[in-house]
Amino acid sequence: MAPRSIGRRHASALETLSITVEEPFVPLFEQALMCACETVGIFEADDAQKYWRVEGVKDTGFKEDELENALAVARMLTGCEAELERTPTESEGWLARTYESFPQQNVGKRFAIRGTHLHGAPDQSRLTITLDAGIAFGSGEHGSTRGCLRALEMVAYRKPQRILDMGCGSGILAMAAAKLLHRPVLAVDIEPWSVRTAKLNARLNGQGNLLDCRFGNGWQTEAVRAKAPYDLVFANILARPLCRMAQSLALNLAPNGTAILAGLLYSQARMVLAAHQRQGLVLERILREGDWATLILRRRG
Repeated sequence: MAPRSIGRRHASALETLSITVEEPFVPLFEQALMCACETVGIFEADDAQKYWRVEGVKDTGFKEDELENALAVARMLTGCEAELERTPTESEGWLARTYESFPQQNVGKRFAIRGTHLHGAPDQSRLTITLDAGIAFGSGEHGSTRGCLRALEMVAYRKPQRILDMGCGSGILAMAAAKLLHRPVLAVDIEPWSVRTAKLNARLNGQGNLLDCRFGNGWQTEAVRAKAPYDLVFANILARPLCRMAQSLALNLAPNGTAILAGLLYSQARMVLAAHQRQGLVLERILREGDWATLILRRRG
């Protein structure tokens, strides 16, 4: 996954922090690193997606007390005593390397994802979504994001009216749906940082009037329940949480509604599909981007 940034851009001496934990513990340790780090990224540590590496970049010596306290809380709540590894990181050219790693991404037939650092007029033949390269989590280069955008193109002809982006991250999928379908989108995330980022990106892309970005705990979120059922739901999360949420998705999907599920490896597609088929959803298509899969599911009318 691409890095998340907390907005501090320049440093004289940097260090990279890394901690490897099981999937359910990732959000708490991610939040712990975000209290001090320039950027925080989440990366697969094994093919089974059981363990993930949470990695951050920070100014050496910056907010050490806050970091230690946050890590102590994460360890207490999870029972995970994973050790934090520190590596000196060359600061010269760090921001330039970040920009270089985020060139324009053309996805599918319709979309282009551009960083704010890129100059020149955007391609008028594509729907352009602009993101800050420093806060580019969900920036279009990851296979799961690309798969969701391709899937959106395939189902757009159905003209869904009620749209939900569950676990919105940067808001890229919600913005893409709003731009393509000209419809309001409810974007929800369990992390306050993601909600703030999605709001900023929505305004940056002139979509502030169409995106309703909310903090909430998945399907328990009051705004989510109030606006159900949905004609189109994005859920670009992880395989096991998708399985756990299958029943709630089915209950909140309108007849003939479409769900686009991602964040899962191709090897996990059968497991995720089975969980949703047990709830009466049917598979329309599986898209593959490298090792990643995107499922397009439908609820019968």
